[in-house]
Amino acid sequence: MINKVTLIGNLGGDPEIRHLENGASVGRFSVATNENYKDKDGTWQTLTEWHNVVVWRELAERAEKNLKKGMMVYVEGKISYRKYTGQDGVERNVTDIVANTFRILEKREGAGQDSRFPSAEPTRSNTESSIPTTADASPANGDDLPF
Repeated sequence: MINKVTLIGNLGGDPEIRHLENGASVGRFSVATNENYKDKDGTWQTLTEWHNVVVWRELAERAEKNLKKGMMVYVEGKISYRKYTGQDGVERNVTDIVANTFRILEKREGAGQDSRFPSAEPTRSNTESSIPTTADASPANGDDLPF
């Protein structure tokens, strides 16, 4: 069985972070996703859905430091349903997305590259020992075919 949710949308507000008595951090923020479609008259319409996202511990700390209202984010997690009784005595049902990861999908201020598209270029320190030199790459018999 699988319970997996993937969202790409914009933050409805800055994350709200709380610190529990046991030291754990929990954060909440909303993400708006848009779906565009043509209605029966051929006019483009936009349907906006709001999703409640919950992040725990280190992910909550990261959200507090990095996420701001309006940012486009990728969120991956699971769907969770819960009930609670409000102060008015009425029982309510809530649907949350409990995130296990998120990623900012927009260019950050002062960044040299567009963070929506991470660099495909590995850093030199990661590749120095793994990239063969020209001498290492050429076959001993002069045949450059791999078979």
